[in-house]
Amino acid sequence: MENRGESQLQERLGRRLLFFPLPLQGHINPMLQLANILHSKGFSITIVHTKLNSPNPSNYPHFTFFLIDDGLSENSEASRNDIISLLTVLNVKCIEPFKQAMSELLADSSGDPIACLISDAILHFTTAVCKSLNLPRLVLRTGGVSSFLAFAAFPLLLEKGYLPVQDAKSAEPVKELPPLRIKDLPVITTSHPEKLYRLVEGMIQETKASSGLIWNSFEELEESSLVKLRQDFQIPIFPIGPFHKHFAASSSNLLAEDHSSISWLDKQAPNSVIYVSFGSIAAIEEKDFLEVAWGLAKSRHPFLWVVRPGLIHGAEWLEPLPEGFLESLDGKGHIVKWAPQLEVLAHPSVGAFWTHNGWNSTLESICEGVPMICTPCFTDQLVNARYVSHFWKVGVQLENGLSREKIEMVIKRVMEEKEGEEVRERVVHLQEKANLCVQPGGSSYESLKSLVNYISLF
Repeated sequence: MENRGESQLQERLGRRLLFFPLPLQGHINPMLQLANILHSKGFSITIVHTKLNSPNPSNYPHFTFFLIDDGLSENSEASRNDIISLLTVLNVKCIEPFKQAMSELLADSSGDPIACLISDAILHFTTAVCKSLNLPRLVLRTGGVSSFLAFAAFPLLLEKGYLPVQDAKSAEPVKELPPLRIKDLPVITTSHPEKLYRLVEGMIQETKASSGLIWNSFEELEESSLVKLRQDFQIPIFPIGPFHKHFAASSSNLLAEDHSSISWLDKQAPNSVIYVSFGSIAAIEEKDFLEVAWGLAKSRHPFLWVVRPGLIHGAEWLEPLPEGFLESLDGKGHIVKWAPQLEVLAHPSVGAFWTHNGWNSTLESICEGVPMICTPCFTDQLVNARYVSHFWKVGVQLENGLSREKIEMVIKRVMEEKEGEEVRERVVHLQEKANLCVQPGGSSYESLKSLVNYISLF
């Protein structure tokens, strides 16, 4: 679908919205999708963004872009190796540049008056800046509601001794957060755990202090979590997802998509292919990479595998693969650096998605009715994988290390056995709900209408 220019909109609302995405792929995508949705409802859009992972303005000619200095240009690579340090630094170094940008934008009388800022929940410093300028701040949380509730429970989890996670107790249930076990809590390996706790505390506190909370989720998927959220957060809450079902956004991928994925899929049988992608941040050891390769080969199912440059510690790309590995597959394997994921998941040849369970990937798989094999890496992915495998039961989790034998067995469970058929039936049932919720009268359709009306009052 093409982006509609402002002149083609049925009704211009004469209000401008400012958006400030966190500069990571999984956060930029939903923020720009939300901007497209609200632009289609009549708002003008300005995207405030950092130098790090800057979006490409030429993909969004109908938006205005405003660059701020993030102070990361010299050491962004070092920070990126420790994601918690990067997020902590952003919340400090962006304060002054962001404040200056807000003042400039608010003083500019040439365009539509600014209604509010929509900020990523992790950029919690934006609360104080908006307060000082008397500008309403709404929050977009780009993960799921269920994982957010686990983050909100950190003080309780620390008090009860669930955190920090101890390996000896990791399989025990967290009674206060079913169906999670201790090992499913949304933590990340970091040399500074106190930074993680402070970052989460800032995100939760400043979300509670915001004028409203927007979700790329829907009532029918996370109903019980949304009930709990509304009890604990006394602010307006708008679950309007799945975003990509409202509006086909232009690509905001930071890596070039390889469309040979689609022509290769066209030659495969229906529901026969395993699509493998571990997202835009995770990195794995070379030994695990080789186990994945041999596990896929031994399964004898065709596979499309996204091997992002930087996925393998200490390797540029495919160098660790044994000589002749790809040739030995006899055309059954196709490896690319990045794939057009929505197109891939919608392709009739795809029978399962082996995923890291980032929220965008999890939601996209549900929306296309594709069963999942779950290998979460850190933070909310751990919660999402547990919900996929043990609450919604639309996937199977691969746990306790990667071995080719285990990988082959899990692929066969999902692709060939009765359990896989039952998983497919359940995910198709959820897919139907995802399609209905964005239709007139559906839960997300109505929630979006409420959001537009709410913002129009600012």
